[in-house]
Amino acid sequence: MIAVFVNMAAVFVGSLLGIFFRNRLRENLQNALLTALGLCTAVIGVMSAVATKEILCVIICMAVGTALGELMRIDDGIENAGEAFRKKLVKSGSGGRFTEGFVSACILFCIGSMTIVGSLEAGIHRDYSIIFAKSTLDFVSSMALGAAMGVGVTCSVVFILVMQGGLTLLAGFVAPALSDAVVTEMSAIGGTILIGMACNMLDLGKTRIRVANMLPAIFLPIAYFPIYYWIQSLL
Repeated sequence: MIAVFVNMAAVFVGSLLGIFFRNRLRENLQNALLTALGLCTAVIGVMSAVATKEILCVIICMAVGTALGELMRIDDGIENAGEAFRKKLVKSGSGGRFTEGFVSACILFCIGSMTIVGSLEAGIHRDYSIIFAKSTLDFVSSMALGAAMGVGVTCSVVFILVMQGGLTLLAGFVAPALSDAVVTEMSAIGGTILIGMACNMLDLGKTRIRVANMLPAIFLPIAYFPIYYWIQSLL
């Protein structure tokens, strides 16, 4: 879990630095930084997504996982959590983009190949190198996001603890089910979700993509491959 706390510290400190300097940055520069971060997020997502070896797995897991997420209303839950933090930490009328920053940071810092593979390596092999590298990237990203969206980004460290810490702790228990194929497709699905996050950051759609509702899809390859091989054996 040491790597998770290092990652949390990187985001916490980075976002606070961004908030501290935000009043020294013109609004157009803040928007430019957010656009640049959105483009980088898209690149990371594409790099993870194109690594898939089973595109049918990605399609099915994304469809089923999104349906489950919509039924569970995960996006609403994360937004409500962000709103609860805002009410406790921010004076009325001064929240700005708190909830948007909280949700964006939760997805950006907790989804993707480095989060998934890094958490699994930390939990199974006690190898923290990937998470440490991710922490460096998150430190820079959190500064840009903090400058643009405020203290909501800082509060996302709680979600990092839950999501990334949970993956690390569970890794040892589910290790037998995590073949190379499963990990690859989990990363590819995470990358696909990151592309949706990038679209939100870049305001490319008429409505915001509810990417948090897609989160269950990340774990479905664990069930997909046994079912797939079972069906193949019947044919």
